[in-house]
Amino acid sequence: MNFNKICVLGLGYIGLPTAATFATHGIKVLGVDVNPLVVETLKRGELHIHEPGLREVVEQALASGNLTVSSQPEEADAFLIAVPTPFHEDQFAEYEGRRYKLADMSAVVAATEAIVPYLRKGNLVVLESTSPPRTTLDLVRPILERSTLKAGSDFFLCYSPERVLPGQILRELVENARVIGGVTPESARAGHDLYAAFVKGQIVETDATTAEMVKLMENTYRDVNIAIANEFARLAEKFGVDVWDAIRLANLHPRVNILNPGPGVGGHCISVDPWFFVETAPELTPLIYHARKVNDEQPHFVVRRVSEALGGLSGKRIAALGLAYKADVDDLRESPAVEVVHLLQQEGAQVKAWEPFKPHAGLKGVDMSPNLEDALKDADAILLLVRHTEFTRLDPADVAAKTPARIVIDTVNGWHREAWLKAGFQFHRLGDTKSQIVNRQS
Repeated sequence: MNFNKICVLGLGYIGLPTAATFATHGIKVLGVDVNPLVVETLKRGELHIHEPGLREVVEQALASGNLTVSSQPEEADAFLIAVPTPFHEDQFAEYEGRRYKLADMSAVVAATEAIVPYLRKGNLVVLESTSPPRTTLDLVRPILERSTLKAGSDFFLCYSPERVLPGQILRELVENARVIGGVTPESARAGHDLYAAFVKGQIVETDATTAEMVKLMENTYRDVNIAIANEFARLAEKFGVDVWDAIRLANLHPRVNILNPGPGVGGHCISVDPWFFVETAPELTPLIYHARKVNDEQPHFVVRRVSEALGGLSGKRIAALGLAYKADVDDLRESPAVEVVHLLQQEGAQVKAWEPFKPHAGLKGVDMSPNLEDALKDADAILLLVRHTEFTRLDPADVAAKTPARIVIDTVNGWHREAWLKAGFQFHRLGDTKSQIVNRQS
């Protein structure tokens, strides 16, 4: 199939890079977003999100005239839905005493409904948003068929999940394997033809529900493995072991690859997607459910460790370094670091947070520092929550000159204990009570 014009609905962390990439490969693209600030920002040639290399690609796409932005869809050869699918903050269900979260599919519904007036025979519609199994068949297809056209015969319908890593999105969009799940084999082939415009990785055709499940399996696999790493960290503290050293040694086994513990699991994928399995089949997912509970509990575990290090939290001034959900990105969605800050404040601590990738995030209830020095200047303790490269390169002696704090708590194994001890700090590390033993002896 030939695609002369594509309409991409949703210009966030996936939609905008995808739209810009298609545009730089010679295809006319209309990017649509319901947020007027996003549309206005892009029309000015500016960006509302941070991703390495994205500014240059978007500028090139806009300058070529191949990328335009609007708040409304138009007729096109293909429509891509790349809108958020979070879970409801205030809606839950329960199965045999297990309370679980529910997916908020309102953005997918709204985007799909917006396509209906412009849908024509021979069009292709692709859902990219991570979704519970059977969303394409049971939610998206019936809405599109209100047009009186039938999916699979009058128009093509696919599910094709994004499988990219923030910080490397532009490269991985092109190089990673792409799974195309069609409601019919012909739909999958049409999706294959679309993404072949720029994808260099393998393009695999399957059915829509398999593609949906593949995406959820990938992130659930990681979530479960992070959960066991977090439990290992808790066990290590109980038994007086350095979990980081223990993981290093265990991973020498050729069939073992234990992931790293940390303050929790965040982002719009790993911390959300497993709930889609639990929601659609609670009777079959006790392991997935309990792994989610372990990772959701991890910020509380970190707060208890901070309290132990400081001898209580009430009135203590803490410099929290990092709010993003992972290192070297500006994405704060579902970030465990933000949750840790809120929990510390609930316990009476005074927290000043510094997030170099999003210094003006304007998070409700979070005291954001304009720079590192401001966060450090009156602190009693320094809490490392994100392993940003900028933080791992800090010189402890230089930090000591900027703050009265002499206690550091490292939750991500970003700092060398000996260097901080040498600079006069007490050093505490998640999953490592040996740090505390050294402090007691010194």
